[in-house]
Amino acid sequence: MEIILLVVCFLILVLVGAPVALAMIVMPTGYILLTGAAPLLTVPHQMYEGIAHFPLVAVPFFMLTGELMNGSSVTERIMRLSRVIVGRMRGGLAQVNIVASMFFAGMNGSAVADTATIGTIMIPDMKAKGYTPAYAAAITAIGSTIGGIIPPSIAMIVLASSVNLSVGALFAGGVLPGILIGLLLMLTAWIIAKAKDHERGDEPFTIRAFIAAAWGASLALSVPLILVVGIFGGWFSSVEAGAITALVALTLGTVVYRDLDLASFLGALNRTVRMSASVFVIIAAAGPFTWLLARLGALEMLQNWLLGFAETPFLFALMLLGLILLAGMIMDAAANIIVLGPLLVAACETAGYEPVQAALVVVVGFLLGTVTPPVGVCYFTATAIAGCRLEQSAAALVPFLVAEIVVLLLMLFLAPLTLFLPQLLGFI
Repeated sequence: MEIILLVVCFLILVLVGAPVALAMIVMPTGYILLTGAAPLLTVPHQMYEGIAHFPLVAVPFFMLTGELMNGSSVTERIMRLSRVIVGRMRGGLAQVNIVASMFFAGMNGSAVADTATIGTIMIPDMKAKGYTPAYAAAITAIGSTIGGIIPPSIAMIVLASSVNLSVGALFAGGVLPGILIGLLLMLTAWIIAKAKDHERGDEPFTIRAFIAAAWGASLALSVPLILVVGIFGGWFSSVEAGAITALVALTLGTVVYRDLDLASFLGALNRTVRMSASVFVIIAAAGPFTWLLARLGALEMLQNWLLGFAETPFLFALMLLGLILLAGMIMDAAANIIVLGPLLVAACETAGYEPVQAALVVVVGFLLGTVTPPVGVCYFTATAIAGCRLEQSAAALVPFLVAEIVVLLLMLFLAPLTLFLPQLLGFI
């Protein structure tokens, strides 16, 4: 009965518009005040324990890297390269949107930042070329999920710190699924473009144009290269990688390209602090909320329910994905990763999956929650930029969501998709 009352109260708070972090803090605080089951200091103590993980220090560094890139001409250079590569395809602007997301995924690690950056550039262009606002919002939102899959990934850092897995292993394991998701999204966009006769770019693809665009973006693309080589080669940790890539981004903007002025730099710092604070507040709030769920036995009950399907792998996979997608519709991705991530990884491990494989499925699944109503932050951001109705962009998202769910099933049933690179690089 206590668990049902807890869930109902939490859902009411979320549905009336209370921030998820506030709802997660109110529940254990109210429980302690009403029952006296523990000292009230348990709440701040659990909040501290939630963020007392060294790998989380990398989060603001990667956010700062993305903001510094956006403050200089890096964004423009990446977009130009994306246009040269796929702009000539049917539905060229939609393809550019997805490819640009794949490039930016290697720089900021944040789906929300990807949505805001690419959306402000691509959505007006797509609308001007005849795409419906809903479709432009949908392609921008779904493409942004790649930002949390291809390394660096803030979501992976958060989960790795919760389940004591190697950040490098998750980064390596996310490369192939991230690329596959990008390709499937491009295929889906191409099929829709053929059916609806979407535009294609007027400028033909030429080797000369590609070389010029690639050369212009080469230094910008060195940021993910430094990250990949450094972490995968064991030269520095994820925290050190974040600091180094932020320094490289600052050097590119101020010394090489010379288009990052003081005002842009201060703006980047301000946005980084605000975004980092929003992430860390959720992570901290998840600490006492998880403590309450564990105390009431809710987490154990959920894990036992899920393991009841373990003898039938396909049914277990369906129940797992259903639970992940349902949770993603209710809570923020960061909160889900902290509260439910360790439980789901442990359940998958008991059912016979590798921990890295299970962790990546959890990350990708919860990132889908950022583009599904009613609390999908990327979904809301892209829809607001496009200026369309929420239900219209939700309908346009459906075929792309199906494509990502297909990849999730492949990740569950095709272990090498997530484990090949971690094993090759010696992480597992």
